[in-house]
Amino acid sequence: MSDPGRGVSLEEQIDQWRSYLRRRQAIHSVDVAELEDHLREQVAVLVDAGLATDEAFLVAVKRMGDLDALSREFAREHSDRLWKQLVVVPSDSGDPRARARTDAIVAFCLAVAAAVVIKVPALFGIQLDQDAGFYARNLSLFVLPLLTGYFVWKRRLDTSTLRWLAVAFVAAAVFANVYPFAPGGYTEALTALHLPIALWLVVGIAYAGGRWSQVGGRMDFIRFSGELFIYYVLIALGGGVLTAFMAMTFQSIGIDVEPFFESWLLPCGAVGAVVVASWLVEAKQSVIENMAPVLTRLFTPLFAALLVTFLLTLVFTGRGVDIERDMLIVFDLLLVLVLGLLLYSVSARDPGAPPGAFDVMQVVLVVSALLADAVALWAISARISELGFTPNRVAALGMNVILLVNLAWSAVLYVRFLRGGGPFTRLERWQTDYLPVYAVWAAIVVLVFPPVFGFV
Repeated sequence: MSDPGRGVSLEEQIDQWRSYLRRRQAIHSVDVAELEDHLREQVAVLVDAGLATDEAFLVAVKRMGDLDALSREFAREHSDRLWKQLVVVPSDSGDPRARARTDAIVAFCLAVAAAVVIKVPALFGIQLDQDAGFYARNLSLFVLPLLTGYFVWKRRLDTSTLRWLAVAFVAAAVFANVYPFAPGGYTEALTALHLPIALWLVVGIAYAGGRWSQVGGRMDFIRFSGELFIYYVLIALGGGVLTAFMAMTFQSIGIDVEPFFESWLLPCGAVGAVVVASWLVEAKQSVIENMAPVLTRLFTPLFAALLVTFLLTLVFTGRGVDIERDMLIVFDLLLVLVLGLLLYSVSARDPGAPPGAFDVMQVVLVVSALLADAVALWAISARISELGFTPNRVAALGMNVILLVNLAWSAVLYVRFLRGGGPFTRLERWQTDYLPVYAVWAAIVVLVFPPVFGFV
């Protein structure tokens, strides 16, 4: 039933259709199998009637659209691409397995390269245990250029885009290493924290390719970031189990592997796993996309309950927020996690679906995070008024203001959506358009804070 003379084979088209249905919560695997059997019967009848395979598939999907809303939506979104397949034969329509194998080889080679690069400074006497500041500032530079290179190769970006990406990384490397940071100073720590944020936008431009200017392209990058985090954590957990077994095994024969773990396995594995996890996200998209709705629906109520409980406790006890350095970091991390959960929820939601109970829970999460952010801002401002400006306080103040603006307008757009005053796509556009703000602020912290605060 396949037609090798036409671009994409029937099995590939059915696989795309099947993956599309499986990503939708409203339909189960058993239903997908039943619909697939019906689709294949329709295609077989149409092929016997004289239609080409691609034509039969398109007509069968559209006919099923009269019976099933999800199939109808798939047909609407993919019909243009399917009709193009009828008249345009791709020049590089090679074996999909061969392309997947090539992707894997390239990804693992880049992962090995990242592991090698992080050990290069040791050749010049810069040791991980003795020069922690250097490694903290440059950690993202050991892996993100290689990850960007993977997407440059995969998306086949033009030379002009590649040139600007390279300039961004070169500039980051210069500013991360030319400033005379005080050992263990605040500005050095802020640079180490904010440089990866600024450079992650560069990775996003490479990931989205020519679609970065589109909301869909930026939303895909948000989704990729969340899925990468999931895979990276899973790899880290597996690596922890592997390390524990390795330590116990060698300890049984009197060999201490802790120096090898600290000097080689941990740093090399940490940077190499970023590239491997990114490749897994690309290779297994249909699997991980099923996890997105589950994760968001699991953690959104938990975080909303946490923030509401915190705010109620704050009101009834009358206690102020103690914004010391460690507490400030924990509080900001909580708000960043809430924002990440919101972004991931937006990326996993069907924009065309009507408002539901989960959307109400999302509004509760956003509003409670907004109030918590306002409390943190008040405490930070009070502490600055009392004790003066420091790099940490100013960085926290700026980040909390940025989060406040995002959460405030997100709450407005979400409430409008719940009340039928606007489409969900406005919230999507707001979140994707706001992404450069984080990168710009991170770049300001990296470039401006060190000289302004005397590199302390």
